[in-house]
Amino acid sequence: MEHHFQRLYEVLSQVEGYIYPNEIELYWSVLIVQYPFITGLVAGAFILASLERVFNVKVLRPTYHLALLTALAFLIVAVMPLVSHLGKPFRAFEIMMTPNLNSAMAIFGFVYLWYLTVVLLLEIWFDYRRDMILWLDQARGFKRFMYQILTLGSRDISPKALRFDDKAGYIITVIGIPSAFLLHGYVGFIFGSIKANPWWSSVLMPVIFLFSAMVSGIALVLFIYMVVSRIRKVTTDINALDIIGKFLFYILIMDFSLEALDQIHRIYEAEESFDILHLLVNGKLFFSMFVFQIFLGTLVPLLTLGFMQFYKPAVKVRKTIYFIISLLVLFGIFYMRWNVVIGGQLFSKSFYGFTIYKGQLIGAEGYLMAWFWFVIPFAILAFLLWLLPPWKRHPEPEKEPDKKLTQDTAS
Repeated sequence: MEHHFQRLYEVLSQVEGYIYPNEIELYWSVLIVQYPFITGLVAGAFILASLERVFNVKVLRPTYHLALLTALAFLIVAVMPLVSHLGKPFRAFEIMMTPNLNSAMAIFGFVYLWYLTVVLLLEIWFDYRRDMILWLDQARGFKRFMYQILTLGSRDISPKALRFDDKAGYIITVIGIPSAFLLHGYVGFIFGSIKANPWWSSVLMPVIFLFSAMVSGIALVLFIYMVVSRIRKVTTDINALDIIGKFLFYILIMDFSLEALDQIHRIYEAEESFDILHLLVNGKLFFSMFVFQIFLGTLVPLLTLGFMQFYKPAVKVRKTIYFIISLLVLFGIFYMRWNVVIGGQLFSKSFYGFTIYKGQLIGAEGYLMAWFWFVIPFAILAFLLWLLPPWKRHPEPEKEPDKKLTQDTAS
């Protein structure tokens, strides 16, 4: 009890203006910041993979399977920050057991399961089925046991079966693109539909979250591709890096334009909440928004990538720039999520006061827990790359010539 009053006194000493008692302490912590950030990485990584599979951007072939495995690794952990945040985590399963179509969170549960089981797992299975069958004969121990389970008893690698795998994988990827949009657009919908909070209530919020998700996912795959190549001591494909950088540049422009449009609309509309939001942006969120999100996370990458569309430095210099840019973009998108989640709770509903967010290092919602849920996806990805290494895939068999075309040519 004494500790509780001491903490309350510390928070009250930093409250500014008038604020309601139930608004002194923030209920959504860094874990809720992490949740949309990780979900966005999943959507962006999958969309990058779809550029090669659906839109036939063959130069991205070196990153295709890496992007899929990255999306799967982060999707497995995407809901865990939410579960850790709950006072009774075991109640999270009630979303699945008692479906409620009027609940946005319940709809997310179904979208999450759909995206995990139907989209990502099936696409990876169809892509790797032939390789797992061939690896099964060479593997020993635990890896052989895993291949026996993952192949589901399938041993057919005939040309007909492989054609079916390719067609099924293509169809799943096509279905997965709108599913990725729905997966992360929903997160923006959750915030944008909270009418009582003027910092969140915006029809552009789902679209902004979606484009920022694509930006962060592409930057993550770029970063992981360069790190994995360095660990394997192989040369990264500079053509793939250039194309990824170009897509990152274009989507970053759209993301920045949408966020600027949202802010311009708020300034032009100037509702009764404008004064408190103006103080929020220029006070509590000045460094996290203007310095971290806009300058370091957006303008520096945008100007650098824009310059590289006209002038190409040496290959070694470009690789260094792409590596730094990927980290800056991830840094900026994280703080975009921070500014939305934490920033929306810092001002009072009375519009006359501010509170603070004082994070903890240790605890159920401390920074160590947040780092734990951010490191775990990389551990899962390392396991997936060990089990399903894209660089050890067997060469695809040559496709049989079309019989009708052969007959016409002979005649």
